[in-house]
Amino acid sequence: MARKTLILLRRLNRIIAILVGLMFLVCAGTVLLDIVLRKLGASFGGTDEITGYVMAIASAWGMGFAMLELAHVRIDVLRAQVNQLGRSIFDLLSMLVLSGTITVIAMGCWPVVARSIANGSHANTPLETPLALVQVPWLAGWIWFACMAWATFVAAFVLVLQGRFEESEFAIGAFAEQEAMP
Repeated sequence: MARKTLILLRRLNRIIAILVGLMFLVCAGTVLLDIVLRKLGASFGGTDEITGYVMAIASAWGMGFAMLELAHVRIDVLRAQVNQLGRSIFDLLSMLVLSGTITVIAMGCWPVVARSIANGSHANTPLETPLALVQVPWLAGWIWFACMAWATFVAAFVLVLQGRFEESEFAIGAFAEQEAMP
């Protein structure tokens, strides 16, 4: 069950990563077109604002993918000095701290979104973008990341309890640079 959960989470996050990548491509194309238009004396206007919004949303949604691909930075000096059980304990502790931190961040995002919705806030820019339009998907990305982190932690914890340390390490471990080099 834990392994199936991790496989499902990876599949979902790969789909999300593709969608985020498509957002970046559309954004880059829009900026490129705006640059060409500026050379011709015209402009869309607001591409800098839109790219900022895209970056915020994409960052929030991309974090879950990065976590499952073990792309987040970890300092694992102590982890390298212990046996497989010790590494699993360090990995679980790391995931627990990450999950808790992301949950606090996601919870802290809600008041920002709620205030924007309640006030009908708009950006103080020429586009006057309704902030909730950007903040709701941004918040959803943080919530997704928190849910992914907790689900991954639980799945890895179950694997460790079952003595399946290698599978747990594959899901939440940290790999030293020398192990990653061919």
